[in-house]
Amino acid sequence: MRYYIAIVHEDEYSALGLTFPDLPGAFAAADDWDGIPAAAAEALDLWFEDMPDVEPASLDAIRKRDDVAAELADGAVLIPVPYIPADTAVQRVNITIERGLLRAIDETARNRGMNRSSFLASAARRELIGT
Repeated sequence: MRYYIAIVHEDEYSALGLTFPDLPGAFAAADDWDGIPAAAAEALDLWFEDMPDVEPASLDAIRKRDDVAAELADGAVLIPVPYIPADTAVQRVNITIERGLLRAIDETARNRGMNRSSFLASAARRELIGT
């Protein structure tokens, strides 16, 4: 998993804006701080649909950029955004898990109209990237 640095711009009268110094043209907006993970993940997914793979710069390298320093001086903040590249190929895995937890997973998945695999994938993605 890679982390891209986002610049979060906060204007008291509008949504939060996110831009990615490594990814020209990639942007997102969120109504509040809680909405940032989902908005950022969607922006990265959309950007990488049409653009070449880009290795993320380090936080230190981003901080040293003049354009970023200017935005930080104006009140913006930097946040790392995890990105899991899209790869729709499925892979069978074997895991070991407590029986009681497995029963709870299966029951919850069934109640949500999901199977065990989709439930575990959804829970893992939410834990990894906050969406």
